[in-house]
Amino acid sequence: MNRRRTAAVIATAGALALSVLNAPAAQAKDTGIVVSDLVINDYKPIVVGTSRVVEPSVSFYATLPAGYSTADPFRWDVSPFLYRGSVANFGDNYIGLGTLTCYELSSQRARCEGNLRIDPDPTHYEIDSNSDATKWKIALRLMLFKANGNLLAEEYETRSGTVSLRRAAKLATADATPEPVAKGKKLTLRSRLTRANWTTKKNDAYAGSTVSLQFRAKIATSFKTLKKVTTNSAGALSTTVTATTDGFFRWVYYGNSVTGTATSGQDYIDVR
Repeated sequence: MNRRRTAAVIATAGALALSVLNAPAAQAKDTGIVVSDLVINDYKPIVVGTSRVVEPSVSFYATLPAGYSTADPFRWDVSPFLYRGSVANFGDNYIGLGTLTCYELSSQRARCEGNLRIDPDPTHYEIDSNSDATKWKIALRLMLFKANGNLLAEEYETRSGTVSLRRAAKLATADATPEPVAKGKKLTLRSRLTRANWTTKKNDAYAGSTVSLQFRAKIATSFKTLKKVTTNSAGALSTTVTATTDGFFRWVYYGNSVTGTATSGQDYIDVR
């Protein structure tokens, strides 16, 4: 199997984004490129925090029209992207490619794999508001080029599915006191839940959220939920349990439609 890069990778992601944002509608023309089996982030929600770049996976198959070959990546280009609003006018509501590599399956068919790129840094525009935590639409930019490199045809193809973007949540490591503890005595378990604020680029207290306290005995292989606790106005969690045996405590938040899941670090308790 030969491995070749498309023109989308040779151009920088930033330049491609600008060209998409400024592409004139008059260039719209059927390319004849057929894209199938498009998968973004393995059909899972995309969770983004306040600083780390996130690169969701993307893959698809591309079939080229007659007269074009997968062996000549400068003659064609396929660029998946996410957007909000209308594909004809989405402004800054755009998430584009980071990298893309296409593998020749035949002279006119290729398997392409790569990633989108989301940078929460304030100098970037992908996500700059908490309202961006929602369902984003999917589209493709398809292009054919002449032998001299000039654009021959370009079209934007929308897809019916959506991709959910969610704000990252964090749970502080479970803290159990006292340690060690006598069997049958009370243990107090604490933690704190925060959530990414894409406007301020900080992690804010996440109040009023239900979080599960879980325990795994030292000799067990899985955790079991002991109780569910709601965070206070500061995002704090606190509850008591009866110490019965040595083991590990942790907190788990299962997320919602705009917030990702979170699991705290574990705290081992020695019961004497």
